[in-house]
Order: sequence, then C-alpha cells, then structure tokens
Amino acid sequence: MALFVTALYHYPIKSAGAIALSEAEITPRGIEHDRRWMVVDSEGRFLTQRSHPRLARVAVFVRLDGLRMETEGEAPCSVSTISTDAPRQVVVWDDVVEAVDAGDAPADWLSRVLGAPCRLMYMPDSSRRRVDPAYGAPGDVVSFADGYPVLLTTEASLTELNTRLHQPVPMARFRPNVVLNGILPYEDDAWRLLEIGEVRFRLVKSCARCVITTLDPEAGVFQKEPLRTLATYRRRNGKVFFGQNLIPDGVGRIRVGDPVRVLA
Repeated sequence: MALFVTALYHYPIKSAGAIALSEAEITPRGIEHDRRWMVVDSEGRFLTQRSHPRLARVAVFVRLDGLRMETEGEAPCSVSTISTDAPRQVVVWDDVVEAVDAGDAPADWLSRVLGAPCRLMYMPDSSRRRVDPAYGAPGDVVSFADGYPVLLTTEASLTELNTRLHQPVPMARFRPNVVLNGILPYEDDAWRLLEIGEVRFRLVKSCARCVITTLDPEAGVFQKEPLRTLATYRRRNGKVFFGQNLIPDGVGRIRVGDPVRVLA
C-alpha cells in the first residue's frame, strides 16, 4: 500500500487545543509554533491537562504577532511574542529552560480559566532545550513538548485499538503532529528513518503514553480507556506505548497527502 500523510497538527500552547494544518514548516524544534508557549505555576513549573483538564478546552489561533486564546465563558485574549522582559527560568519535567513572560493579561485570563494562579511563557529562539542525549544527537533541540520535536501516529494502529474498545477514541486523544496511513498496525515500531515530503526524520523512541490519553475533553473527566486496553498488549518495562517520537534531520515543508518513504 502507498504510505502517505493524512493529517498534521500543532499545539502552540502546551496541553491546550490543537490546530489542524494542511501543510507545516518543519524546524529543528519540530512543526513551526508547536509548543512554543507553556503555562506555569507561581514557581515556574509547567502545568498540563494532567492537573488542569480545562486546558483542553482552550482554543488557540496563531496570528502574525502571536496568538489568540478562546474558551467558553471568557472574551478572547490576545498574546504577543514581543516583550521587553528579560528571560527567566521555567521547569518542564527535569529541564530548566529560559522563557519570556507573555504578560499580565494572558496570565489573568488563564488564571480565571484554570481556577489557579498561573503565567504564560514563551520560548524565544535564543532558548535551547536539548533532546535527551540518550536518544538524540548533539545539537538536537526541542520546544516545550514532553521530550521530542515530532510525534507520529498511524490510522491503522488507532483502528486496531478501537476494535478492542467498547467506545472508540479519536486520534486527538494521542495529540500527534503527523498521522500516516497505508501500513499495518504498529508497523512503525520497526522504523528508524523516514522521508516525508522534503524532510528526513529519525525515529528515536516509541512514545510512552500518559493519563492525558484518558481525558474526555468535552466532559472534562478522566476515564480508564484507552490506557487500560493498550496496557494488555502494548506494555513494555512498565510503560504503555503508542506512536513514535521523531527528530528532523533538516528543515523544510511537509503537506497532507505527501508520500512517505521508509529508509531504514
């Protein structure tokens, strides 16, 4: 079967809403704008849907000078990437990263939405967060994503998973950047090098999945699926895997419909 791209997404604010794309510019950090903003608590530590599920209901729109955030019950809020503030340190997982505060208006807006004091931070180009050296090469960098620049999933794997569930789940639960079709379920486990459009990617690590995959964003509640079922046949070393983490080898543009070549 022909292997091709069926969907592209980015998530400008970590753990907030997705934006579907017809084409995407690949940068060293992944898809342009992907997870360049992050919500932090008063101590500068990252907040996600794990502790604040209402983040899933924050819709994000990219503009020339920044973002616009929207959610039910609040007027839209504009966010600018332009700031005279000096960068300060924030924490995402075990990484300490320099970021710029987006200002009081976005902080107040998000604090009302989440019901807790928080700030919105932006990762400028000057900030360099390294990929885990156990899996990346020297010079590999990542945004505020959990660990790697690009997350890939396949429609075949989701279809196979849904045959095991009483209630099918959408691909959105897995928050991918790139979705492919034209292969067998979990065939991507064996891949090491891909070419999508004009960009090559290294597949460096299967993606261990967390409780966010069990959040029903419409209801705002966590469930047991799909992790409970995935754990019955996709568990290794105490972790449950679905999808692949990719690192781009170069920059360029990829599009929905692009053919994909498995090089290794």
